[in-house]
This record gives sequence, C-alpha cells and structure tokens, in this order.
Amino acid sequence: MKIDKIESFFIGNGYVIRIHTDTGISGVGQTACWGYPEAVESIVKTFEKYLIGQNPLRIEHHWQYLYRMGPFRGTALSGAISAVDIALWDIKGKHFGVPIWELLGGNCRDKIRLHLLGGGSTPETMYEAAKAAVEEGFTALKFDPVVGGFQDMTVDRLVKTARDIVAAAREGGGPDLDLIVEVHRKLTPMNSIVLESALAPFNLYFIEDPIQIDTISTQGELAKRMTTPLAVGERNVSIWEFRELLEAGGPQYVRPDLGLAGGITHCKKIAAIAEAYHSAVVTHNFLGPLITAASLHLDTSIPNFITQEYSKGDESPNYAVYKVAYQREGGYIPIPEAPGLGIELDDSLIEKTPYQPMNTGTTLLREDGSVAYAV
Repeated sequence: MKIDKIESFFIGNGYVIRIHTDTGISGVGQTACWGYPEAVESIVKTFEKYLIGQNPLRIEHHWQYLYRMGPFRGTALSGAISAVDIALWDIKGKHFGVPIWELLGGNCRDKIRLHLLGGGSTPETMYEAAKAAVEEGFTALKFDPVVGGFQDMTVDRLVKTARDIVAAAREGGGPDLDLIVEVHRKLTPMNSIVLESALAPFNLYFIEDPIQIDTISTQGELAKRMTTPLAVGERNVSIWEFRELLEAGGPQYVRPDLGLAGGITHCKKIAAIAEAYHSAVVTHNFLGPLITAASLHLDTSIPNFITQEYSKGDESPNYAVYKVAYQREGGYIPIPEAPGLGIELDDSLIEKTPYQPMNTGTTLLREDGSVAYAV
C-alpha cells in the first residue's frame, strides 16, 4: 500500500486534508492552527514531495521525518504534521478493520466524559446555562467569566463581575456539576492570582489559561501560588514543551489539541509524560467533529484522561459535511466502534460548506490605544 494523492480543503472554519492510497483506502485529518491555515496548507504541499509513494502505515517514521526535514519549528509546522498524522491513523485503522484506539493499546474506558462549552455573560444567563447543562446530562461545564470590556476594568470590577458569574453557575448547576473557568490568556500573573483567590470558594475543577503562554517558567510559578488546579496546553505543540511545563510545577491538567500538538502519535506521548507527573489530560478542541473524533480515540486509550471539551456546535447543520459514526448520549460519547476515525467527508457538501476564516486580522485594544492581553 502506498500514498498516491493528498487533497486539501478549506471547509467551514478549518483546513482539512484527505490522504488517498493505491488500495482505495483514504484517511482524513485537520489542523487546529486556525489562525494561519493557509500557512499549514503551504507546508502540507511541501510534505507531499516526501509522502507520495510512501507506505502510510509507517506513522512514527513519517512523523519524525516531517518534523525534522527542515530547521524550523512552531505551530504551523506542528499543525500540518497533526493533520497528516490523524489522516494516517485513519488509514491504518481502516486497513486493519478496527477503531484507532484498538491500535493504541485498547480501551481504558467505555465512554468519554464531556465538558460542555457554554455559559453566559451575566449572572442570569449563566445560571440558566448551568441549569440547562445539568438537565441535559452534562457533569462538567466550561465558561469564561472575564467578560467583554475586561481590558479597561479596575481589578475590583473585574474580580467582582467574574465572581458573580461563577456564583450563578454554581447555584444553577449545583454540587454535581464541575465548573471549569477559562480565561483565554487575558490577565497578568498578579491579577490572575487575585481572581483565583476570589473564585476558590466555588470549588472549581480547574482554571485554564489565565495568562499568555509566552513563557514556560511563569506558568509553573503561577501554578505553585494557586490553590485551584491550573490547566495549560492548548497552544503548546511538543513533548519538550509539555515536559518543561510539568517540570516547572504546573499545570495539574494538560490540554493538548490533537490538531496542533502533533496528532495522535505525539499526543499519546504527551499523555504518558503527564501521567508520570500525576497530571490528567483534558483534550482541547472547539473546531468541530473531525478533531473531536480524533480526540475520542486518544481519550479512550489513556489511563489519565478525565474529560473532553465539547461544543454542541458539532451537532449543527454547519457541520453536516462530516459524516460521523458516533453519537453523544447526554454528557458522554460511547467509545467509537467504526474502523479508523469513524468520520468521513460528504463530498456532495464540500462545495456547499464555504470557508469562513476565524482570524479576523484584528487585535483587542485598551481605551488608551495599547494592545490588551487576549487570545
């Protein structure tokens, strides 16, 4: 079996590839480098020169070759390798007639716990969102209480606004709903600590990305000064970065994105490193069913997984182009049983699903005209 063609598609909010073999088996993959998908496409075109004619089953070898074929590193390269890696695992699963998790050592669980992406920007809407999540069967909810206009708020205003929203979530969800606070890298280390102290009484599952991921050591120092567990990792791309994060003292939860951190091959290694530090894996994804599908296989096969990020947008008509073989049941997804990823592209809908770039080319500014911390 050999690779004989690689197709590229800009579909909806993402860049997707499909790798074809001379036996008729094909596999799909997607990048999570949503800010610069055109750069990822350019890299994949360079990869083609090597990949065409290769045996698709030599996944680890191809990963190493692609990563080291040029003296450059970063999110675009890793995002391109991730898409290729996911597609190759899809092919391998189909070739052997088993779901990917079976090739990764078998299943450690029978269903995948989800945390719902949701919430509201006021205490009233947050209360209703948490209540609705519980009624639908979810046991965990992730939301951002650092609302619009945060960049010009006083610390007191910022903290009290966030605290009121989290209090409403706790009231609406009750004691059986884990609350995850996502801050989207908006704060400095110092006001992050003030915010975390104010939210600690609500027994958060963890607080995620309070500061920019510009330095590894600062993440560790922040984790040491917080009583609430810290989660970091959706923008990190390698086993070396994750090892340094954990060595520095944080996070207690790692958040690799399979579409960015090297695909299934590399994220399995990240999970193993995290396990050695007693750190749990909370896979990141908000880009739709394809990366969700890839994540499910990793989640199934590792012992230190705790919850998978999930958007109900996965179930919307906007993603009808993806034909999925799995289905959510309340706050869980039963482990996939179809060979490979368990997802295919509906060719008849590709051209009917226009590309909508997520990077607007703008940056949030403060009232004084300076660049705010965000994204």
